[in-house]
Amino acid sequence: MCTGKCARCLGLSLIPLSLICIVANALLLVPDGKTTWTGSNLSLQVWLMGGFIGGGLMVLCPGIAAVRAGGKGCCGAGCCGNRCRMLRSVFSSAFGMLGALYCLAVAGAGLRVGPKCLVGNKWDYHLQDTQGAYLRNHTLWSLCEAPPHVVPWNVTLFSILVAASSLETVLCGVQLVNAACGVLCGDCRKKEGSAH
Repeated sequence: MCTGKCARCLGLSLIPLSLICIVANALLLVPDGKTTWTGSNLSLQVWLMGGFIGGGLMVLCPGIAAVRAGGKGCCGAGCCGNRCRMLRSVFSSAFGMLGALYCLAVAGAGLRVGPKCLVGNKWDYHLQDTQGAYLRNHTLWSLCEAPPHVVPWNVTLFSILVAASSLETVLCGVQLVNAACGVLCGDCRKKEGSAH
């Protein structure tokens, strides 16, 4: 497969993943789908915006750069053979890997610590002492009195962020290698087009 076609496929995979991260992070801001619990009642991991900033915007940029790198290039089939866009994609992919790793770290911490919730008139991280064991023990989920259903809400959305950011890390790494090959070797489509 050509580096340009590969870049396009990877970019088209990164764009929806970044949008999934943005939506998941936005939903974390409204536990149980209601805005009455926002403010100081949300956990730190929600406010760190790992899905919006890291897995979202920081990965959306390399996704778009990879799709553009899969295009014809600044000179068409001329001198640079798309090397300029591939070089830009190398740097964008490195930037995207950092964003995806940030999202992965924040979402992993959010799963380990658990949500901030109300238990006996006190807002705190009541599941933090379980060190993530609450994920397997569903009876602990009923400890949180408010917001309603906050534990399954956070577990589901942070799990989506972990899965999406893991995929983003892999795809950005593959695009980093692909784009580096594209910078060094050019795009094979130029050769394919001249053979006809």
